[in-house]
Amino acid sequence: MAAKKKSSRSAKPVWERAYKGHVLWLGKQKLGKVTLADAGRYTWEAAGRAGAADELERAKKAVELAVAMADKQPDLFS
Repeated sequence: MAAKKKSSRSAKPVWERAYKGHVLWLGKQKLGKVTLADAGRYTWEAAGRAGAADELERAKKAVELAVAMADKQPDLFS
């Protein structure tokens, strides 16, 4: 019987709904979050950055971009 090949899947971040917002998870590691602020604005935090957006989708994209940039940019003090 031939050995089964293990497929090497890289884990992909997943959005999960949270209380008054959404959280981006990679396994058990929290990458970023988007919360509903006053008057229908969304605030986001990820990779040491923060911001605000008028739409949920824009806030989610900003979190994903901040996480992607943090992976590619080397740490300044390491």
